[in-house]
Amino acid sequence: MKIFFLFTFSTFLLSAFEQAAASAHYDKILTHSRIRARDQGPNVCALQQVMGTKKKYFSTCRNWYQGAICGKKATVLYECCPGYMKMDGTRGCPAVAPIDHVYGTLGIVGATSTQRYSDMSKLREEIEGRGSFTFFAPSNEAWEQLNSEIHRNLVDNVNIELYNALHHHMVNKRMLTKDLKNGMTLVSMYNDQKLLINHYPNGVVTVNCARIIHGNQIATNGVVHVIDRVLTAVGNTIQDFIEVEDDLSSLRAAAITSDVLDILGRPGHYTLFAPTNEAFERLPRGVLERIMGDKVASEALVKFHILNTLQCSEAITGGAVYETLEGNILEVGCDGESLTVNGVKMVKRKDIVTSNGVIHLIDEVLIPDSAKQVIELGGAQQTTFTDLVAQLGLASSLRPEGQYTLLAPLNGAFSDDTLRMDQRLLKTILQNHIIKVKVGLNELYNGQELETIGGKLLRVFVYRTAVCIENSCMVRGSKEGRNGFIHIFRQIINPAEKTLHEMLRHDKRFSVFLSLVKAADLDDVLSRPGEWTLFVPTNDAFKGLTDDDKNILIRDKNALRNILLYHLIQGVFIGSGFEPGVTNILKTIQGGKLYLKTVNDTLLVNELKSRESDLMATNGVIHVIDKLLYPADLPVGNDQLLTILKKLIKYIQIKFVRDSTFKEIPLTFYSPEIKYTRITAGGSDNEEKLKKLLEEAGTEYTKVTKVIEGEPQIIEREIKTVQLEEAPVRKVQPNRRTQGGAARRRTRLAYP
Repeated sequence: MKIFFLFTFSTFLLSAFEQAAASAHYDKILTHSRIRARDQGPNVCALQQVMGTKKKYFSTCRNWYQGAICGKKATVLYECCPGYMKMDGTRGCPAVAPIDHVYGTLGIVGATSTQRYSDMSKLREEIEGRGSFTFFAPSNEAWEQLNSEIHRNLVDNVNIELYNALHHHMVNKRMLTKDLKNGMTLVSMYNDQKLLINHYPNGVVTVNCARIIHGNQIATNGVVHVIDRVLTAVGNTIQDFIEVEDDLSSLRAAAITSDVLDILGRPGHYTLFAPTNEAFERLPRGVLERIMGDKVASEALVKFHILNTLQCSEAITGGAVYETLEGNILEVGCDGESLTVNGVKMVKRKDIVTSNGVIHLIDEVLIPDSAKQVIELGGAQQTTFTDLVAQLGLASSLRPEGQYTLLAPLNGAFSDDTLRMDQRLLKTILQNHIIKVKVGLNELYNGQELETIGGKLLRVFVYRTAVCIENSCMVRGSKEGRNGFIHIFRQIINPAEKTLHEMLRHDKRFSVFLSLVKAADLDDVLSRPGEWTLFVPTNDAFKGLTDDDKNILIRDKNALRNILLYHLIQGVFIGSGFEPGVTNILKTIQGGKLYLKTVNDTLLVNELKSRESDLMATNGVIHVIDKLLYPADLPVGNDQLLTILKKLIKYIQIKFVRDSTFKEIPLTFYSPEIKYTRITAGGSDNEEKLKKLLEEAGTEYTKVTKVIEGEPQIIEREIKTVQLEEAPVRKVQPNRRTQGGAARRRTRLAYP
């Protein structure tokens, strides 16, 4: 009868446990383990064991499908799930494990060393008796791994030291894994010592960073959880540990200088990756002195080593990123038994547990970008740029107290020819990649101009998925340092030197196109300030065009303008600024549409390849093509013109609609240059000069503003009335006189 009652009671407890545990990470992972092993029979769990070790895990989906834990191959084991056992002649684990008091349960879960020490220390009577206990029982391997001197002292003093140590592993109430919440602090049965609980999303549950490897073994008077190490008392804060640890004196000095040390003395759940003195000694002396002499940089340095979460080493079974107190992230992972930080094995000693967190000693100082000088931000893909900046003496001009922005091309952007250039020319190129001010990615906007230390103005172009400066577009990887930003670029930036018209005039490849531009009276458009994208056909596009053909084209100015202005778009569109593989539909000045996209770093316009793209001009950009463009939906109504176009354009079928004409395109699509003449004088000579200027202007667009002591007046002429232009002019003080004693007059004449 007693056996039946115990069996029924244990079944009820386990059933209740499974239903209530649905929301706990440990129990969710356990459920997945049961599902993976369902083909093995009832109540079987699938585990992963790291090859070459005894470490076993109920694994996450990620580790399971990778077949590895901490980068090491893991084999699959099938065992009875906690609380179940095998029966001879049947599949799986159909029987419930026998239920006993805590002392007996230690034997059931294989924690025989803990059971023996409980007997030796006279704890057995207590854990066999009445009560409701939670026993975090070290495994047999945990006792073997305990420091030999500590182990010997415990065994030599079983009635006090060993008894107290075992009590430190106990809580005076039953706590299943579902009850062990992340960040919880329990009070042990020894001297009210704290037990710090962490319950991680990957199902790992730790007690003072000891991992529960077999949980929820129900006993009549409590529950037993087997853990992978012997717990030691926790009393000090992280601050206390740093203040007394000789090997952390350099870190202590940095933490005091930056006023961060006090933070580590407050209640919390911190993880400190603490660089040893040897790690600080490896830093270049100039770097360490600069950081230690800069409170902002030293604060960033120390905070970059601190996480605001408690990460025990046993909870890390794969790579994950964590935000530091400095604000940036660290990638914490593992490689076998070793912890890694940002992919590097650097942890010398793990899991120094304190009352407000855990410390891992590392042998490398982690320097955040925010504590680095801008030139130190360059990564492995920008070494050519940063090396050249140093070699050509530009690094010394980047003062620590200054503010700069580096536009760093990738290593592959520097060709052999570039590197063989005269050093003075190469230095000028590099100066055009250093901006005088500190500008972050989110501060850049379309049309912005940035001045370099070489005095050049660079234009910013912002597109849907790209930010470009002149001919080069950014790639991911912008960083902010102590005195500036660094942005990464695909190519060397080439500031524009000439207008579109000047570029055409100085390149013989475009002579035919330029002659047509001149004939269509479009020279001015390509010479004036503006923002244009021009697709320029080379002379090869006009092969077969005779002088007679050219004259026919020129005589029909409307037709010629329609054709040429189909090659012109308002706005600057860099080829590498387009999202790869996506068609971009842009309206031309002619009114038709161009279809642009990039494929394998090649710009296509109406499916025609651009032979050379992103030739920057001061008023736009040129993309070179070897075919004349023509809008497919624009009909031709002239036989002669149709014949000429068919000679030049063979990639589309040109429509013919007899007697159709091309629309007239007035040159109002661009703003002509506004010229101003200021006249500031007194007396009748001024009026004569004004009259002469008005006669020379001879245009209806002329505007005149006349100001006498700050009061604008309309000036009327016999020929026409000139419109008053409202323009703010500083009022002239009455007591101020020009030479000759007359009141100061200011008149501005504006005409195109």
